[in-house]
Amino acid sequence: MKRALAAVLALAWLTGCRGQPSEDSPIHIVPDMDWQPKYLPQGASGFFADGRGMRPAVEGTVPALVRGRDDAHFDDDAWNLGRRGDAWVGKAPIAVDGATLRRGEERFGIYCVPCHDKSGSGRGIVVQRGFPLPPALSADHARGLADGEIFDIASNGVRNMPSYRAQIPVEDRWAIVAWLRVLQRSQHAAVEDVPADLRGKIDPEGNTP
Repeated sequence: MKRALAAVLALAWLTGCRGQPSEDSPIHIVPDMDWQPKYLPQGASGFFADGRGMRPAVEGTVPALVRGRDDAHFDDDAWNLGRRGDAWVGKAPIAVDGATLRRGEERFGIYCVPCHDKSGSGRGIVVQRGFPLPPALSADHARGLADGEIFDIASNGVRNMPSYRAQIPVEDRWAIVAWLRVLQRSQHAAVEDVPADLRGKIDPEGNTP
């Protein structure tokens, strides 16, 4: 009987512990830096004489970069994004000379060859080990893309291709676009593309003279 009575009392006690509304803050056992002594945007401050928490930049401070943007062309969407408004940039906004192409070839070899191989056919060493086959960069579809769209793909990725915005600076991405155009032209070249004084040196077997 005593045990039964004790069980009934315990049950009644538990029933009374359902909880009541409270205006007290809940106990936060692990704060995880949820509360920090910091100034919020547009917040006030009693520390500075002008009462503002947001402070002007120290003279000579380099502006903080938006990820993937070039500070020298910060407001130039054509340079940073490969488009003007909703239209892709047709031609790379970069001087294409020997130095640019050498840089583009070098960066292409580092970042693109593992998947696309040196010719851009898409049979790089990663693909040979099971990665999905990417489109051939000399195919008609790729040749028909605007320079700005290719730049955007290198920046943000597409399908299985990851973004290289964090790894490759803006100017190097444009250099890669320029080198890709060289690869595409080399695989769809005509005799007329060869200077007249060099056409007689073309080996019909494809060997370098």
